[in-house]
Amino acid sequence: MTRLLPLLLLVLLGACDNTPEPDDRPRARDFSNYTDKGDLADIRERGYLRLLAPRSDLDGRLPREGVPMEAYREEAEDFARSEGLTPVWVYVDNFDVLLAELRAGRGDLVVTNLTQTRSRDQIVDFSLPVAMVDEVLVLPADSGLESLDDASDLTIAAPRGTSYLETAHEVSLERPEITVRRLEGGVSDRQMVRGVATGRHDAAIIDSNMVPVLVDDNRRVRRGPVLNDNRAIAWASRPQNPDLRRRLNEYLISHRVLASRSETQKRDWSAIKESGELRVITSNNPASYFVWRGDLMGFDYELMERFAERHDLQLSLVVRSTPSAMFEALKKGRGDVIAASLTNTEDRRQRGIRFSRRYLEVTEQLVGPAKMDGIDEEADLDGRTVVVNPETSYYDTLQKIQAQKDIELTIRKAPEQTTERLIAGVDDGRYPLTVADSHLAGLESSWRSGVKVLTDLSDTRDIAWALRKAQSELKKQLNAYIGDEYRGTFYNITYKKYFKQTKSIRRHREHRVEPGEAISPFDHLVKKYADEHGYDWRIITAQMFQESRFNPEARSFAGARGLMQLMPRTARELGYSNLGDPEVSIAAGVEYLDWLWDRFPGDLPLEERIYFTLASYNAGYNHVRDARRLAQQQGLDPDQWFAHVEKAMLLLQKPQYFRDARFGYVRGREPVQYVREIRNRYIAYLEVTERKKLGKKAPAPDKLVD
Repeated sequence: MTRLLPLLLLVLLGACDNTPEPDDRPRARDFSNYTDKGDLADIRERGYLRLLAPRSDLDGRLPREGVPMEAYREEAEDFARSEGLTPVWVYVDNFDVLLAELRAGRGDLVVTNLTQTRSRDQIVDFSLPVAMVDEVLVLPADSGLESLDDASDLTIAAPRGTSYLETAHEVSLERPEITVRRLEGGVSDRQMVRGVATGRHDAAIIDSNMVPVLVDDNRRVRRGPVLNDNRAIAWASRPQNPDLRRRLNEYLISHRVLASRSETQKRDWSAIKESGELRVITSNNPASYFVWRGDLMGFDYELMERFAERHDLQLSLVVRSTPSAMFEALKKGRGDVIAASLTNTEDRRQRGIRFSRRYLEVTEQLVGPAKMDGIDEEADLDGRTVVVNPETSYYDTLQKIQAQKDIELTIRKAPEQTTERLIAGVDDGRYPLTVADSHLAGLESSWRSGVKVLTDLSDTRDIAWALRKAQSELKKQLNAYIGDEYRGTFYNITYKKYFKQTKSIRRHREHRVEPGEAISPFDHLVKKYADEHGYDWRIITAQMFQESRFNPEARSFAGARGLMQLMPRTARELGYSNLGDPEVSIAAGVEYLDWLWDRFPGDLPLEERIYFTLASYNAGYNHVRDARRLAQQQGLDPDQWFAHVEKAMLLLQKPQYFRDARFGYVRGREPVQYVREIRNRYIAYLEVTERKKLGKKAPAPDKLVD
């Protein structure tokens, strides 16, 4: 099966990367078009992503809320930048030459309100749908036509080269009383609606996503009957550019999933409890949070996970790579609390950050090469150079030493570099010295033979969780939790696991998912079958770990087998056997997802359709249908999984609800956890596979800032 299937769910994260363009990046003002049919590697070599659109799309740049082309423009430009490319727009006068220009190599992607049709499928490849629309007839306001059955001597206008013209011809073949007027040249939807309003046309066709903008507020025209429903709007690339299409599909899925969870809301405890979700802002490092094989781990992560479980909350992670990015996410309300081994400092409190009680006590320590001797106190820093991130408390400590001591100390700034990476730089000789909190220094030196702790640079410091000023109730709850757990059995076991037990630390290091490394032993197979169906391979991998923990021989108590834990009967119905073979299991699992995907309405948002598909894989399609019906009865949105249908799924565990459900009782907590954990793991995989986000290498010493 080769149907394109958007899958994913679940940001960068949430999160868009705000890295400024390097000075040597090509810029649009320097652009002169060329002919090139190369795939992504060739596109990267040139540095530009050429986005083809009809000149009539410039109508969509007018300041009219709801015009879809502007949203497409922004999304396409963001995709280009996520690939390290400069987006440039190449406009053509007529819509009907767009695909010809693409095939001739005078552009790389067609980005517009382009309907995927059977005839177009023969000559170009389409991305996953960016929207699902109906094709709607536009009529004069005084027209009495309610159905095509009432049509008499009606002429429908449609521009050459559009799906509208194909639809109009199909209608006219079925109804001889309807004729078609083909419009030449570049005619926009706005111009067609204007033609109906002024009487030049009896009727015209436009996509339903344009109706609210062009029709609903126009007193001279009105919405007529739907002529063609559930049409996919997608972007086109050349068939010989599979890498570009694959990366675009991955971007569309990840972008939609991340955007769906990036709601900004400044919440205190009551709103958090009502939502059922705690959004924790953290950073990917070996102390706070990381991915180990497919498990989410980390000292901060486990403490927060226990807190969430105690209060029956779901944990959602918002990952940022620097303290400033974390503080900004907190300030804007993208998360509820920062849990990332942050030092409680006076400077941060002065900037409006509030801290919980301490849950860790540390000192700041100087870290240097294992062979270095002669640094036992601050005075021994005379003539030395120390490299630190200027956003950390270490920088402030070094500045105070520099000011108070009669020594020549050089502080070199390494913006955006984590403590872990700076210690790695000392280990491989790129950096002379750095500073780390004692728990981080101990963690890294326990497995790195090339570094050691040289001396303490501070008295004890408090590590705490960070909050906004107006979160007194959440702070109260966190303080109570810390008071109960600090230095208790769970705390001590967790602390030793991450910071004291060398064997455990080495094991975590060995299987921690790092940028540029495989995230499973089966990446090559997952990529193969995910690409055939239009999935993002990373969500399949996240699901595969959830199902089997990457064990090809896994068997469930119910008889499900293999990496994707399909029942043998289901596999046979799809034409597969021998589920112990990793390739068979992955191929069958992805095809079953494809089958489930097709059970849901095409007009569901991409990310929601993914969630429903995943829930169906776990609980069964019919139980998800029951939950959607119950959600509607309960006044919830049947088209949204999180905080809506998932709540109905939990209700189906109770007799007063499952007695009236068509398919009865379901262990609702299982699919609720299943979907949420896959989404969180998928987002974690995004963080370590997207080069531009967390794949940056530490700069060489001559790139540091004095």
